[in-house]
Amino acid sequence: MGALVGDLPGPGGEPVSYQTFVAPGLFAAAAMNGAVFDTTFNFFVKFKYSKTYDAMLATPLDVRDVALGEVGWAVLRGTVYATAFLATMVVMGLVESWWAVLVIPVAALIGFGFAGAGLAGTTWMRSFIDFDYINLAIIPLFLFSATFFPLDRYPDAVQWVVRATPLYQGVDLVRSLTLGDVRWTLVFPVLYLAAMGTIGMRIAAARLRRLLQP
Repeated sequence: MGALVGDLPGPGGEPVSYQTFVAPGLFAAAAMNGAVFDTTFNFFVKFKYSKTYDAMLATPLDVRDVALGEVGWAVLRGTVYATAFLATMVVMGLVESWWAVLVIPVAALIGFGFAGAGLAGTTWMRSFIDFDYINLAIIPLFLFSATFFPLDRYPDAVQWVVRATPLYQGVDLVRSLTLGDVRWTLVFPVLYLAAMGTIGMRIAAARLRRLLQP
């Protein structure tokens, strides 16, 4: 694919190979997938069928502790996926800057954002049929968050929609760090993902309290 597409403009207009451009997007998607699938499918089975949380709440644990534990495990899992991905990028020569060492905590942040949202959303799921909505959200994010081609290839109106999506925030962070394009505006995607995870976890805790301790 890289040979067919050729180089793309990187930071400052400097050309970068297509492989170097795509790899950070796939890295961010790996962190997202690891967190989402753990706080949706895995969580739903434990909540709906295994009744794992009923046993947990028979101990001194609180519902908030359950939500925090699930999100924490999902963040860890997403970070492990992303770390393996980063090692592959380094071996293949797809990292342009030493700032790339920061993408590991960024992977944890991406995982936190999506884990909180995933956990909150799953508390409304009634059966496995409802998980079609998860795929309906994840697949467009994966394909259209500037993962495979630059943002300026979209129409202007669509660009604003893409900029508002959560995976784009992660892709922008990771791509900027791996290409050495460090700027103060990167604080905004950090705040976006942190807020997304925090709000999602609070909603999940409130919903679980209502469902498990009526």
